[in-house]
Amino acid sequence: MKLFFSPTSPYVRKVMIVAHELGLAGQIEKVNAAAHPINRDRNIIAQNPLGQVPTLIADDGTMIADSRVICAYLDGLAGEELTPADAKAKLRAEIDQSLADGILGAALILRYEMAVRPEALRWPDWISGQWDKIGTTLAHFEANPPGARVDIGTISLAAALSYLDLRFPEYDWRSKQPGLTIWYAAFAQRPAMVATELKA
Repeated sequence: MKLFFSPTSPYVRKVMIVAHELGLAGQIEKVNAAAHPINRDRNIIAQNPLGQVPTLIADDGTMIADSRVICAYLDGLAGEELTPADAKAKLRAEIDQSLADGILGAALILRYEMAVRPEALRWPDWISGQWDKIGTTLAHFEANPPGARVDIGTISLAAALSYLDLRFPEYDWRSKQPGLTIWYAAFAQRPAMVATELKA
């Protein structure tokens, strides 16, 4: 398998955490890519018209786009080890994945707004709205702690929190989420997390 890869992409990290948890990381060849919302990488586009990372090329040549689909594919290869058998627990994991991906989506919008968009074109209310989305979702997780689960929901949440730390170290999410802080500190020690640490 080949994975179009960017070392600071939180969605790539999410995929690689899953791969490590499932013991599949050694079967994935990382292909350096330069995904960008304006200067689009034609090498990725040749495989995935969206030109985004992560993009996985399966052993049979199938192109698999989007971290959610890639993670589900990898989990299927491993016998769905990260998919709870109980229907209610599975739904909880999927809901948590959606919420965590929402944090990531807002954080990436903020990153592009501040790092790519010219300062004169930035919209303060838009920026505030994204921060509020992140804040209300973190408050939800504080009120509904993940517990000791290791599934696609908790992996997605850990990937989102690590990206906030990487790109927005001044955003003190820990001061308002003490329970989530304790949870993340423990989850971050998992070998799959250590092996995939994001570096600017």
